[in-house]
Amino acid sequence: MSSWKVGIQLYTLREETSKDFVGALRKVAEAGFAGVEFAGYGGLEAGELKKLLDELGLKAIGSHVGIKRLEEALDEEIAFNKTIGSSYIVCPGLGKEYRDSEEAWRRTFGLLEDIGRKCAEQGIPFGYHNHAFELEENVGDQTALAALFDTVPAGTLKVELDSAWVYAAGHDPIATIGKYAGRIPLVHFKDLRRTEEGKWLTVELGTGSVDLKAIANAADEAGAEWLIYEQDLTQNPPFEAMANSIGWIKANGLA
Repeated sequence: MSSWKVGIQLYTLREETSKDFVGALRKVAEAGFAGVEFAGYGGLEAGELKKLLDELGLKAIGSHVGIKRLEEALDEEIAFNKTIGSSYIVCPGLGKEYRDSEEAWRRTFGLLEDIGRKCAEQGIPFGYHNHAFELEENVGDQTALAALFDTVPAGTLKVELDSAWVYAAGHDPIATIGKYAGRIPLVHFKDLRRTEEGKWLTVELGTGSVDLKAIANAADEAGAEWLIYEQDLTQNPPFEAMANSIGWIKANGLA
């Protein structure tokens, strides 16, 4: 791949989107991102949002939709995402009640498979986005992450790998990306640094300890469609953090 398609997870800008959702999208486009991954739609109707995306030249990569919303309003979410041209619906994680025992994990695998099957029937792929806990909790003799993707068929559940949380959990993100080659259309692209207290802090790209270039290359080799910049907590104002990170992406030939 001569260049990567690079997007942003709008959770990074949640302080700004809560004040001016449309204005934030304009700044994302001006910064040079090719696409956006939603974490809410700013109160816009689907047709209105589609028109705005087209005007700005932004692709709707996908949408993070909470598990309860997926259980209660899946058809509505599918219809909305199809209207805006979104390529994926993604479960962004799980509360403790979905994973507080091996039995709970197994029930959740079934739930995610059901959701994925319904999405596939309506022509939109469904994915799962990890944090660190899926690699720190076990189901049987496997990590929960491995058990999830071994249990639910690839045609029903895609991998959106948050490479930094794989790293934080003490696993090799490069090897993990390679393991899911052909099944991993989306890779979350973020950097981490340990604080003096030993906690992980998400930082602007290129300022932490994650080997971002190696992750980008591994994602390319695995057939990923998008690198998606995300910073869970910005130390600088969100737009400044975004500008610094897309600057690093451009300086390193990734966009």
